[in-house]
Amino acid sequence: MATATNQHLPIILVRGFGGLDVSDEKRIAYQGFNNGTVYPGKRGENYIYEGMVLKFLKSDYTYYDATNVIGYYADAVTDHPEIPKELVDRNISEKFFTGDLVIDPATALALVRRPPEQVRRTLWVFRYYDLQRKFTVYAEALVRLIDFIRALARVEGETPPMVNIIAHSMGGLIVREALQITYPGKNKNPEDFVNKVVTLGTPHRGITFQLLSKWVGVDADDELNRFNPQNQENERWPGSYKDLHKHFDPRRILTVVGTNYRTYDNRISSGLNRLFSAGGEFGPLYNRSDGLVKQHSAQLPGAPRTFVHKCHGGEDSLVTSREAYEIASRFFFGDVLVRLRLLTAEIKHGADPLGGSEFFLGASIKARDVDFELFHQSRDAENCYGPYRRATLDDAEQGAEVAFPPLPDWTLWEGWMDRSRVTRDTGDLVFRLELYVAERDSFGVRFSDDVILHRQLFVRVAPKDGGTVQEGIGGISWTENPRLSSDGTLGKEAEPINGDGNGWRISLDYADFSATFAIELKPAG
Repeated sequence: MATATNQHLPIILVRGFGGLDVSDEKRIAYQGFNNGTVYPGKRGENYIYEGMVLKFLKSDYTYYDATNVIGYYADAVTDHPEIPKELVDRNISEKFFTGDLVIDPATALALVRRPPEQVRRTLWVFRYYDLQRKFTVYAEALVRLIDFIRALARVEGETPPMVNIIAHSMGGLIVREALQITYPGKNKNPEDFVNKVVTLGTPHRGITFQLLSKWVGVDADDELNRFNPQNQENERWPGSYKDLHKHFDPRRILTVVGTNYRTYDNRISSGLNRLFSAGGEFGPLYNRSDGLVKQHSAQLPGAPRTFVHKCHGGEDSLVTSREAYEIASRFFFGDVLVRLRLLTAEIKHGADPLGGSEFFLGASIKARDVDFELFHQSRDAENCYGPYRRATLDDAEQGAEVAFPPLPDWTLWEGWMDRSRVTRDTGDLVFRLELYVAERDSFGVRFSDDVILHRQLFVRVAPKDGGTVQEGIGGISWTENPRLSSDGTLGKEAEPINGDGNGWRISLDYADFSATFAIELKPAG
């Protein structure tokens, strides 16, 4: 079993559900991953996001477009094309020149003529809708694509690499089909072939409203079965999300959860998401979804998660947002795992004297120099932790059920930092932590949306011994003054925890709220 790594590896992009008729989808060259977003309110590099494909090609990671190397066919190709001698001499198996997923000799030749080690920096778009419309075919073809990428590296004298995958919506279910069914069916360990996976709005637990499952007699019925929550919850069904951990470590999958249902251009889906509640919901008054997929359904047990205030698809969505690129690239290449935990909390003022108060706690994270959030919680996103009845927020510890709790050990956020991207002379890492604490009157007598606290902290991860964070981490300091973050000096030193050099404590004491947080750092592979 291969362990996860943050080295450069081939990246495969897998799009989502294309609808009942995919004839138009087949004409889209990059399956939507070349669509970006313009942010008029931002400046410089943050102004125009070119889309996932171009961003990887233009970034310091220096990836190469390999999209045209492979052709996808619903009817298997049986005639053997003339193979250039240079490819023959490199011992590329003839099996890759026939079938439903076929090498184009000319573009393959151009790829292998690139400098050594470049197969690890190739970018592929998995065009599964060009194939026969069947889920097992999709998963088999994905495995075949990975086999070809590894074979291409082998003939170039490289060690056959694992691959990283970014999958939108149903694309994540195809990836899971390969991990849970296709690879095990071949007596292969998927962790030897797939390094890490990022899913964007994938309905891992299904779509909560059941209209989709009633669409029978259409080409898409095989796909729609994977959206059925009853199937996903059935542990005896091999495609269930509950079966994933038996084959693939969930920690190697990052689930990106969309929260902005308001901008999703499908009002029917948004309305149905209000009517059909799931775990972690607060009834029909809330729509905790990206417009199509519930926030609860887009997560996997044991897998890291992050929230992005974008809708499921369309303009400025999970697919076209700069946030998705920043989060995915840090998950793939980051070398420091950061965890924010709540140790203690007390709401001093703001509770309803009649005893009807419910409290919510949220956090948002933004890295310096990248004007996009890596993690987002807010009232508009309807994804803050809670509701809590106790002013100390320890309801769960006292045996009460909390509809939407943090991750284990009161982990509010965990994310990845890439120290190779530090360009400032100070050699440090700085991120902004935005805290939000609110109260809701469940009796409906008082105001229903009182804000108890809304503050921003600027946290600096300092280098060790005057060097850079690439060479070592020396400590953490923080301030509420954003100007201090620009010159590398921040006001208050965080207190080390246990002296192990991995954790620091930040204590806050305001008029209405006090809390102690732990920030933990450790190497990430």
